Amino acid sequence: MMSDHTQATLSVQVIHGRRAGPTIFVSAAVHGDEITGVEVVRRLARSSALRRVAGTILLVPVVNTFGFIGHSRYLPDRRDLNRSFPGSPKGSLASRLAHLFLTEVVARCDYGIDLHSAAVYRDNLPQIRIDLGNARAKELAEVFAPPVIVDSNIREGSLRFAAGEMGVPVLVYEAGEGLRLDETSVRTGVTGVLRVMRHLGMIRKAAVSMSKVGSHVARRSTWQRAVEGGILLAKHSLGDFVRQNEPLGIISDPFGDWEAEVRASKAGLIIGRTNLPIVNQGDALFHIAELPKPVGADTVLTGWEEEIEVNSLLDEDEIV
Repeated sequence: MMSDHTQATLSVQVIHGRRAGPTIFVSAAVHGDEITGVEVVRRLARSSALRRVAGTILLVPVVNTFGFIGHSRYLPDRRDLNRSFPGSPKGSLASRLAHLFLTEVVARCDYGIDLHSAAVYRDNLPQIRIDLGNARAKELAEVFAPPVIVDSNIREGSLRFAAGEMGVPVLVYEAGEGLRLDETSVRTGVTGVLRVMRHLGMIRKAAVSMSKVGSHVARRSTWQRAVEGGILLAKHSLGDFVRQNEPLGIISDPFGDWEAEVRASKAGLIIGRTNLPIVNQGDALFHIAELPKPVGADTVLTGWEEEIEVNSLLDEDEIV
């Protein structure tokens, strides 16, 4: 219940098919300011591909209603919902919400896809984060086919951790920026979810085409941080491959009396970066995924973007 005594609810749309099949949840806005996934869920709910579903899909566009209304990542008690699982029915607000979502949604499912964005003032290249040691999650991530699949440690208290303890593999989709909508990130999310559903036999094969490009797999990723405070002038964008020790940008003081160069400590693909040029010493600037071999931006991005654009299912005249 909210502070004005109005009831807060967890809104879920359930699409139950006539034919037997798996149950999958697609959730967004676990962090209330990450709205890319909200639009992904909205388009899924209106997609003609879901008219004839085998099994059941649970669509949860906004998990953290409090943060969504307040344009905040957190709950009103300043807790991070994605560090509050499995939660408790008698705990804090975050703990109660985590418990509700886990018991009423996740526990009913065989698979899950949790949609996220970068934090405010940051931007993410569309990517799936999983534990590569989980064969089922890896299989579905490859079917989703984002530009990059990142091996990501599972943090205790996260939705992915709690769901895994229940035997429910969860893909975490990261794309775009907090409090912003990016069309390419949205289209990639919708297409990826539909590909997973097709792979699981939940929708007809003609509903969405499978990727012919595939994904690059990164087993490690690191953040390149600001060596000094000042104004950042970045030289690279999302999707660029950088070599070890290559200049990423410069940090200057407001008067231009001195400059500090930011260089890549590792070779890899830029999958995340700050959009805020005002930086403090130690701020995260560029997120670099280490790939088995060098790739060019065209190799990673062109084929993927073309596949998203030619998918007519995502055009407005195909959405009902």
